[in-house]
Amino acid sequence: MTRRLTLSVERFPIAGAFTISRGSRTEIAVVVATITDANGVGRGECVPYPRYGESVESVVALIEAQADAIAAGIGRDELTARMKAGAARNALDCALFDLEAKLQGRRAWEIAGLAVPAPAVTAYTLSLGTPESMGEAARAASHRPLLKVKLGGEGDPERIAAVRAGAPQARLIVDANEAWRPETVEANLAACLEAGVALIEQPLPADADALLAEIPHPVPVCADESLHDRAGLDALAGLYDAINIKLDKTGGLTEAVLLAREAKARGLSVMVGCMLGTSLGMAPATLLASQADFVDLDGPLLLARDRDPPLRYDGSIVHPPEPDLWG
Repeated sequence: MTRRLTLSVERFPIAGAFTISRGSRTEIAVVVATITDANGVGRGECVPYPRYGESVESVVALIEAQADAIAAGIGRDELTARMKAGAARNALDCALFDLEAKLQGRRAWEIAGLAVPAPAVTAYTLSLGTPESMGEAARAASHRPLLKVKLGGEGDPERIAAVRAGAPQARLIVDANEAWRPETVEANLAACLEAGVALIEQPLPADADALLAEIPHPVPVCADESLHDRAGLDALAGLYDAINIKLDKTGGLTEAVLLAREAKARGLSVMVGCMLGTSLGMAPATLLASQADFVDLDGPLLLARDRDPPLRYDGSIVHPPEPDLWG
């Protein structure tokens, strides 16, 4: 039996709404690639992201274009050479990783050359809102040790202060999703410093972040939209102190492992992050938690329903996947 590729598009409701500087959503659409051969089945999930020019339709088309190569037995390294980084390659790369693990009777982290994964503390995300609503959300989540705060530009110092007042003991990450502007960035940085924020993600637009080389970083600044894979690392020199590795940006776990190692070698801190996805999408990324200074893999915690079986979460502790889920 030759390998067979099948695809499905699945939708999952969000618990309430999820709001960032670019808009609000009440559900997510994910694309799942399944690779089947005579002795095993591997699955990988991706989340098409419009910010990067992706749609469900375009990602499905890119994956379907690899059906013959998959049938011929293509491996992950060949896949990386054939496809650009992005969501489509992520689904296939993770499906191949899962299939390898099933066929070899080994865990995916062994195949990737990683340490045995341990439970990790994940950030829990607070959606963008008014200072009052975000302060209330922070109070409701104040038992969590690490909160990620979505910001939106105008009024961010008030939002930061409200969240800190609502969750005085939590460690805070803020994520502006490119919403800050040159005239506000220093005041916002100062507000983050005053609130004891540990990390600031992507304060400025990716095409306008050169200013970061000219101003102090009283709080470390992390590249998200400004970095996808290793090819972009050189451009970050002097601008950023950390990077956010997301498998939907790197095009899978194969590149993500290499990116984490190269970033560490350059003295950059590492966050392992995610798009808003299910446990199947989070599972491969949990393998990188031991390489990370920050873990943000809370996607399933923000959904109204998840996969069965899901990843195990004990509060903000995320556990590595069991083989029946992935890897």
